[in-house]
Parts: sequence; C-alpha cells; structure tokens
Amino acid sequence: MKENSSQPLVTMKGICKSFPGVVANDCVDLELYGGEVLALLGENGAGKSTLMNILCGLYRPDSGEIEIRGQRVHIASPNDAQKLGIGMVHQNFKLVDSMTVLENIILGMKDQGFIPDMKKIRKKVLELSETYSLKVDADASIWQLSVGEQQRVEILKLLYRKAEILILDEPTAVLTPQESEELSKIIHRMRSEGKSAIFITHKMEEVMTFSDQVMVLRKGKVVAELPTAATSPKELARLMVGREVLFEIEKKPFSPGPAILELEKVCAQDDRGLAALKNINLNVRAGEIVGIAGVAGNGQRELAEVITGLRKVTSGSVKIGGKDLTNAKPLQVIKAGVAHVPQDRSQVGAVGDMSVASNLVMKEYRKKPLSTGALLFPSRISAFAKRLIEAFRISTPSTETRVKFLSGGNVQKTILAREITACRNLLIAVYPSRGLDVGATEAVRRQLVSQRDQGLGVLFVSEDIDELEQLADTIAVMFEGSIMAVLPGGSADVETLGLLMAGVQPSNSCDRSNS
Repeated sequence: MKENSSQPLVTMKGICKSFPGVVANDCVDLELYGGEVLALLGENGAGKSTLMNILCGLYRPDSGEIEIRGQRVHIASPNDAQKLGIGMVHQNFKLVDSMTVLENIILGMKDQGFIPDMKKIRKKVLELSETYSLKVDADASIWQLSVGEQQRVEILKLLYRKAEILILDEPTAVLTPQESEELSKIIHRMRSEGKSAIFITHKMEEVMTFSDQVMVLRKGKVVAELPTAATSPKELARLMVGREVLFEIEKKPFSPGPAILELEKVCAQDDRGLAALKNINLNVRAGEIVGIAGVAGNGQRELAEVITGLRKVTSGSVKIGGKDLTNAKPLQVIKAGVAHVPQDRSQVGAVGDMSVASNLVMKEYRKKPLSTGALLFPSRISAFAKRLIEAFRISTPSTETRVKFLSGGNVQKTILAREITACRNLLIAVYPSRGLDVGATEAVRRQLVSQRDQGLGVLFVSEDIDELEQLADTIAVMFEGSIMAVLPGGSADVETLGLLMAGVQPSNSCDRSNS
C-alpha cells in the first residue's frame, strides 16, 4: 500500500484516448503501489476498460505517459506489457476460438521452445486449475466453451504466466461464492508478495472486500480518488452515476398464473456432442420470475437455446403457451412472443458492423409502422431507435453508430432494449446485468420485475446469488446439465446455493422440479 512504498509500481499521467464521436479518457492520472489493490469504478462507457487496455498494450494513448517502477515505458503491444509483468483478464476475451485451452494459455510465449512440452504444460495447468477451483477441459477448443469457461481460461493464462500487475475486468461474474473466495486468496497472496491488482467491477461488496483504494471515472474523467475504508457502497454508487441508487427493488406479491413455459424430461447435447441437458423438468408461470443459478458451463446456455429454437432437443418436450414448440425454428418461437437476451452479446446478441438502430429493430422490422411488406421506413426506424436509446440510457454518438464502437455495457443495453420491447409472452434473460454499472443494473432489474408484474413469464440466469434472491420468485440450481434443486425465492442462504452450484447436494435440499 502507499504508506509502505515511496515509489508507485504503476504511474499513468495525463492519459487521453478518443474514438469516433467519443472521448474515452480525458487526461486521466492513475497510481498503483506495490501490494495494493485498486478498484476502478464508473458507469458503462466511463472509460475504465479503455484505460486498462492502454496499460496492457491493446490501445495506444493519444497523449500521456506511463511509468513502471519509476521508469518511463512505451507499451506498444500485449507482449510488451507481459515483459513488464502486466496481465489482464478482459471482459471481452482475447482467445483464439479454433485453438485449445492449452494452446491459448501458451500462445505467444517464446520461452516454451520450438516444440512445447505439452505434457509438462498440461500438468501445470491442471495443478493451477485444481488449486484455484477453475474447472475447464484443457483439450477443448475455445469455441466449444461457455462464456464462463472462457473467462476461467483467461485467469489460468495469467496465473501460468506469473503476472505481477494483474488487471481484472469483472472477473467474478462467472464464479460461485466459493470460487470468488479462492480468487480473493489469489489477490491476497499477490499483495503479500508485493504484487498489485486493478479491479474493474460493478459489485460494491467486492470493492469493499478486495480493494485498498478506489478511483471513480465519469465520462472519461476522474471524479474521485479515496481509500476504500473511507467510503461506502451508497457513496460510490452516487459518485458513479451522479444520483442516489436504490439497492432494493420493490415488486408486487407473488401471484403466479398458468404455465407459460413447460419443459418435460428435456435432454440436449453441447457443441461437442456431449450431454448438456439431462432430463430437465421446469415450469415458468405467468407473473413469475424463475431464476437459474449455476456456474457458467453447466447447461444454462444450452437450456436457453433449446427453448428459443437455437439448439435441438434429443428427447423430451418444450411447450410455450400450451403449444408444443419442441425443436421449432427460432422465428416460430419469436412469433410465440419469446424474447431472448443471450449470454454471448458480441457473437450472438448483436451485430457489431451494423448500426445501433439496425440492432434495435431486429425483432420489430417486419411489422407496421416500421415496414409495409418489403418496404422499410428509415425515418420511423430512426425514431423508434431514439426512443429506446433514451429509455434505456444507451450511450452512443448517434443511432447510426456501429455497435462495435460501443462499450460492452452499452452493447448489453442495446440487446436488452430490443428484447424487452419485443417480449409478448416469455423473456429469457441470460446474465442480463453482466458488465453493467449499478445504475444500469438497477434499471434492468426493474425491467425484469415490470415484465413479471405485467403477467409475463421470466426465465432469468445469473451467478449472482444476491441478485437471484432479490428478483426470483423461484430458484432452480443447475450443475452439469441437471437441476440440483428448486427452491422458493429467498428461502436458501448463500452457502446452500453456493454448495448446490458446486454440485454438493445438501441433506435438506428440495425436490428437483417445480412442476
């Protein structure tokens, strides 16, 4: 920490960086000392990830300078950053889809020799995986892994490369409480060795638990720097969004109607042909939020894809609104009033090379007043997009800005705006608040409750136990493709849910179906 070191480990001075129509960093100064954990906070699009991408060599600043251990450095690439002991777990992963986990972990490491000793590498990776409870198939290709599994690969990659300055961008979004504790142990171990971490997160409890110092960015500028011990979650939330944020969401008493979604003995395979869903029995009723708890990679993605027609069922049935839609085409499911917020926003949820407006009307462009038959009305589409941009507070220079130029959180807001607006019957939301700031998270949670209070069904996937307990009327816990237990919302404590998410069946667990 600062008082134990006269010289910062990392110094960033006057960092400026702009993109088309957006000033991401506006003369930002940052200091990080040995043995210190710095929490970097800010709304979506505030410039947090951009600043860290500059430090790890992915972006070059328009102006400003960087010092490491008192020496001015020029970081032109991630390889330069790695030589300086800097490693980053990105929110949008930097992995090669066609390569295996092991190949990604050693990719670009020149000290592995012309022919790497894969047996030795495998042994070390498996040891790290076991030590830190970061389970992943070392021989699987990246494209075959869920988002959560890919993030684990990123963490393992940095552990393998012995990074001294660890940058973590929303690292616990896909971990159980027990695994988050293991990550905390990693960070504390680094601190004891004089190493440091910069922690980008929107979870206030993590800021208070993990960090020594907090820096808050708003619209690319530093608005606050203070010791963690001198602040509170409410104060940090206010600094981030410029207003008070309510951490409790009010909702009407639970009064479910008839079943909207009925799954009976559903089985399905993953992309490798292995069993991903095993005899799933689950109902979602009108006016009900069913929360799916579980570490990413335990069948949640496949469950959402089976319901929405993106993946075939090998056995069992899927009924929506009483109609059998087993193995129906996605358009049939959409016409049945089902909306889907997928877990992979960049590959499935949005089209980066298309405009914000085009992404927002993907579900509505077939209908009046946006079109008549084959004829589209650009002015109406633009007006429709502007309404959603304002309602969902999407930060974009214009309706015609390509989505790939938005921050990750604003891409997520674009998807949420489209899907929530198009929902007529059932909303399937897979990690809808992942990567969102506290203000946006509050808005998303209110939207989910609003859908439920309007009599729609909501299937809501999350690893955030506090979020599940706050929103869900019913919680189903998944592990390795099966439902471990189905519990009334708010009836299970964090430890019980965490154990179920890790595959441990408590002696007092409930029945495996809510049907």
